[in-house]
Amino acid sequence: MRIRSTTAAGVGALVLLSFLTPAAHADARKGDTLFTSLSFSKQTVSAGVSAAQTLTVTAVAKDGSGIKDIYGSKLVSADSRIIHAGSADCTRPTSTTRKCVFKFTLDADRTDYDDLRNSSAGTWHFTAEAAANDGDFYDLEDSAPVKVKRYAKLADTQASPEPVAKGGTLTVTGTLTRANWDTNAYAGYSGQAVTLQYKKSGSSTYTTVKKVTTDKSGKLRTTVTANSAGTWRWTFIGTGTTSTATAYGDSVALK
Repeated sequence: MRIRSTTAAGVGALVLLSFLTPAAHADARKGDTLFTSLSFSKQTVSAGVSAAQTLTVTAVAKDGSGIKDIYGSKLVSADSRIIHAGSADCTRPTSTTRKCVFKFTLDADRTDYDDLRNSSAGTWHFTAEAAANDGDFYDLEDSAPVKVKRYAKLADTQASPEPVAKGGTLTVTGTLTRANWDTNAYAGYSGQAVTLQYKKSGSSTYTTVKKVTTDKSGKLRTTVTANSAGTWRWTFIGTGTTSTATAYGDSVALK
């Protein structure tokens, strides 16, 4: 990378990621400089179409001669878009180490280049360079991945008729949508397997009943037999580019 520009900062509880050795083919280093730790405030960032999401990255670098600074901090998206840190808070815990906390903002409001696009969803990477006082360096390119996903929603589960006769047929419906970062709206997510779950009255545990595939508009519809009173709900496990989602349940009594 060898780019020298400082930006970014951050807050929040950190989830430590293992990063102590160079990644094959991507990272580069000279001498004894290395990143001793790297952590993200979130391992997965799920962004909708309006509220901006923040990601904090904390990096600690070490060299026997001391670290001059950590330069060029940025996030690189799945489609090679670049988002620079909005601020940075750097300190020197010891004479040989440098600690920087970088804060990034991820937004989909489509007002500038940094805004999210659908093609950006997937695995992102944090990149930076730790430069030592003696000319050594560690160029971090591909060892710090983080998932950035399109936020998914499941509309409230609807089960009818209510109440239902024991042994009667219930029709259960719902709708799965996800954020479209290109249009700033939620749209039906078609062709996705969504799980219908059931919790018997008095129980705290849901069990899987069946899986149903969304239609071209993201809608769900199926029938089940009602043998007892309880609550029905839809849940979606997500994909590599889309978040998980769970709908509010619909409680149905027997008559």
